[in-house]
This record gives sequence, C-alpha cells and structure tokens, in this order.
Amino acid sequence: MTNREKILSNDYYDLITDYILPPRVRESAGDYVYQLISGEIGVTYINRADVMMPMSVSNFTYSIIPKVFGLMQTQQMDSFDPTALLRSGITQVQGDALNLTGRGVVIGFLDTGIRYDEAVFRNPDGSTRILGIWDQTIQSGDPPAGILYGTEYKRETIDLALQSENPREIVPSYDDIGHGTAIASVAAGSVLRSGIEFTGAAPQADIVMVKLKQAKQHLREFYLIPDEVPAYAESDIMVALRYLESYAISLARPLVICFGLGTNMGDHEGISIMADYLNQIATKRSRAVVVCGGNEGNSAHHYLGSATEGLAETTDNVEIRVEEGTRGFTAELWGCVPAKHAIAIRTPGGEVTPKVDFREQSSREFEFVFAKTRIQVDHVLVEPGSGEELIFFRFVDPVPGVWTIQVTISGNGTGSTFHIWLPIKEFLQSDTYFLRPSPYTTLTEPANVREVITTTTYNDENGSFWSESGRGYTRTGRVKPDICSPGVEISTAVGRRTGSSMAVALAAGAAALFLQWAVVEVNRPRVESRELKNYLIRGADRSPGEEYPSREWGYGRLDIAGTFEVLAGI
Repeated sequence: MTNREKILSNDYYDLITDYILPPRVRESAGDYVYQLISGEIGVTYINRADVMMPMSVSNFTYSIIPKVFGLMQTQQMDSFDPTALLRSGITQVQGDALNLTGRGVVIGFLDTGIRYDEAVFRNPDGSTRILGIWDQTIQSGDPPAGILYGTEYKRETIDLALQSENPREIVPSYDDIGHGTAIASVAAGSVLRSGIEFTGAAPQADIVMVKLKQAKQHLREFYLIPDEVPAYAESDIMVALRYLESYAISLARPLVICFGLGTNMGDHEGISIMADYLNQIATKRSRAVVVCGGNEGNSAHHYLGSATEGLAETTDNVEIRVEEGTRGFTAELWGCVPAKHAIAIRTPGGEVTPKVDFREQSSREFEFVFAKTRIQVDHVLVEPGSGEELIFFRFVDPVPGVWTIQVTISGNGTGSTFHIWLPIKEFLQSDTYFLRPSPYTTLTEPANVREVITTTTYNDENGSFWSESGRGYTRTGRVKPDICSPGVEISTAVGRRTGSSMAVALAAGAAALFLQWAVVEVNRPRVESRELKNYLIRGADRSPGEEYPSREWGYGRLDIAGTFEVLAGI
C-alpha cells in the first residue's frame, strides 16, 4: 500500500501526537505513516493489526484518539436579507468612509467543500475568488506540498474549469451538503447587483477551502455515530489547519480561519493537542481564528453535579432518557481535583451494577440479564491534558427508558463539581437527553480554546438570544464566549440558514475587515488574534442594565462599526 492508501484505509488508526517518536521506537513501530502538522505535533497512521488491541480510552491515551466534529446549522430557504450585516456593523464599515471589503485578506474554511461555480465566489469578470481548494476526498490528483493525501486545485485550474462547458470534469470537487458553501458565502460572498441580490461580510477577501473527508468507519463505531451523519475526524481537521496556515505563510497575507464545526467530546476547557495548535496559530501576527459556540444550549446534553458541603461522600443520581431505536451513544464524565468518583448504573428495568470505585486507569464492561445492553466504562484518574478525572461511557444497544448513573463523590473539597456531556444532537439517532440538564457550559469544542475568538448566536430580527445557542462559561469558569453574532435565518448562497456556523461566518467576515484595515492598510500591522478579540470586545454592543461578561452574550453583540468608533474616539 502507498502512504496515501494507508492514511485513507479503515485498517489504520489515526493517532494525534505532540511528540516526536525516538528513532529506536520508530524502527520497532511496525507499519505506520507520519504526517507532520507543526513542530512536534503530528498524526501517526498505524496498522491496527500491529496494535493488536481495540480502540478504547484505557488502551490509548484519551488525547491521542481523534474526536469527531459535526455541522452546526439547520436549513430554511428564502430571499436575501442584509439585516444581519447591518446589525453587526458590517454594512457601515463597507461604506465610503472606511471602504472595508476584506481586500488583501485570506479567509480559510475547513468544511463540506464549496460550490465554486456559484456567482458569489467570482469576480465581476467571471474569474474565481478562490485561491485554492484542497479536497481530502479525491485521490486522483496531487496533494498539497507536505501533505500526503487528497487533491489540491489552485486558482488557475478553477478558472480553467469555469471557462469550460463541464467544470466538474476539470475540478470534480463539489459541496454536496451545502454547509461549507453557506458559511463561505456569508463570510466572503461577492456583491451581486449592487448588494440587492447578495453580499457577504468581506466580499473582496480571497477564499481557501478544505473539503474534509468523512471520519473512518472504526472511529464512527467507537463513538457510535450513525453512518449517514456527516462527521469529521480531529486528525483530518488538524491537517486542514496546517494547509490553511501554510497557504497564508506562502502568500505573506493576513489569515482568518472560520471554524463552523463542533463537538461535545473533550474537557470543555479548551485543552487538547488541537487546542495547542489553534493557540499557536492564533497568537501569530496577522492571524485570527474564529470559532462557533455550537447549538447545544437547549439540547439537554449537559449535566452538572456537585458535592454536598460538609459530607465525606455524596451520591447523585444522573438520569438519562433513551428513546426507542437508539443504537448507542457515548458520555464523558469530567471531575474536579481533588474529588474522586465512583459509579453504578441502573437499567430502566431496575437492574443495578455493583458500585465501581476506580483507583487507577482501568476498564470495565457491564452486561445485564433483562436488558440486552452492553456498557463499557473506561476510567482515567488523571487525564494528562486537563489533569482531571475522566470516566468515559459507551452504551451499546441501550434499551429504551430512563437509565441512571449513580455518581458517588468522595475526597472532595468545598464546592467540588462534576460534568457529564452526551454527544451533540447530530450524533444521536434518537431523542436521548438528561432529565435534569444544565444549559450552561454547553459551548462545543473548540470554542473553549483560550486564544480563539468565540461567538454565540442571537436573533437579529428581535434581538433575543437564540435558545439553542451554546452558553458559557468553560468547565472551570473561564470567560467564554467573547461575543455574540447574528445566526438566525441568515441569507446564504444556498438559502437562509440558522445556527452557530452562520454566526461564526459573520464574525469571521468582520475579522477580515479589521485585518484589512490593520494589516493591509498598515494601521496596526502587527495585530494578532488576541488583540483583534479585544478590539471586537471594546466595540461590542451592550444593552443597558445587562451584566457583562455573561454566559450567553460574552462581552456583547458583534458590532465592527462600534470597534472603529472606539478607535476614532467617538
């Protein structure tokens, strides 16, 4: 097999690492391929037959197993409405005084691809505004430099395709789902008919798109994700980030990365190998990484438990309602040092497992007499990235009804808490939720990463916070989100859409406008994501009587015009 075939094969695990294997280990590691991301961060693709053990948190370090991300939007069709651009201050700064259009800035997307033949991605002469498309799903052409799989299509090839009678014979890459096309058009769509038909937030920004391939089957099976649902592996996303960053470096141009995906996997503190890489990119000059806050605020997929002060031991009954027809699901319990957690599980029919008091990293499997269900539980006392206790559950073929996880907290300090997250709703086949959920700490990852710009979602028509939007803060109480952007019934090139991915597209477009003013026009040429974030915070629209920051609004509603008013001293 070639390296490309190994990377794509379901017979190879993708393992994310932040260290370089010593030469002696590499020589004895067997059949593997290594893809460098940056520095010591990379992805190792290793033959599953050589590993000789199934994927589990106990067999592998939690952080090296790729998490899986889903799409963050719904669909509603309608005509173009520029209200969201106006509410965000974007229309105002596109006007004559500042004339900001994203010129000279690159906006990078990692998503479902792009319908490159749409008018919103072309210049007035019909040529493309897309600098490059890297399609991870097509293997017939050359991959980008330094990357081992997929096919890259550069601007010249895309223009040739647009001039031909059948463009897809030359550039076969296509966005079948429409999500990537939607967010790219909101962030960077061209002005059509003087803005009457359409305009994006940064209509003269250049576009780079990565079409992500679907997660491997063994990873779907591990996380019990339905086959028909779009799902993208963290390993492929990290290689996509490398591609976007290298593109900006080669052009010496400012870069905005628009991240419109999300997951409930992870510690919800923004700590992971991918988080380290995102922080690394975001702290560079002329960079901005903008991330959506997700759509999990109203899904009842987060549980918050706490110890009773003064008691040596507290038991909390966590109830999960499982609907008929559920193939399975995972759940992650994250503790808080110095507390320790023991668990027992009760089926809807009343069978109860023995209480398991974990001591070190270990794995248990439970089967039942009357419930034809198998539950795997992996325990890590100190998860290396976060330093916290992690209990990872896999419910396989759960019978319908109310399942109860009895969580016993001991050795706790005052105010010790634990959190449990179910998967995002896109990854659940049926209605599965906590009976006593918490709507807070529901930002999807990587929205909790420290240096990125995180936006939640509101309805610009009536000014209300969108009920399904994720809410902060992070698991340890650090302030996230940073801002809140319109994301309800937003006009895109493929109809109106709703969700946090629409909000992040507007925020990414606004970031591109600022980078044009700051870097391209040499007003703040050394700006980086942290500074840009604080400029957006200073200009954000805040309602009188509201307290900021807040779990819903962060520091206020996106208002890029307000940012320039602050800079002008108005």
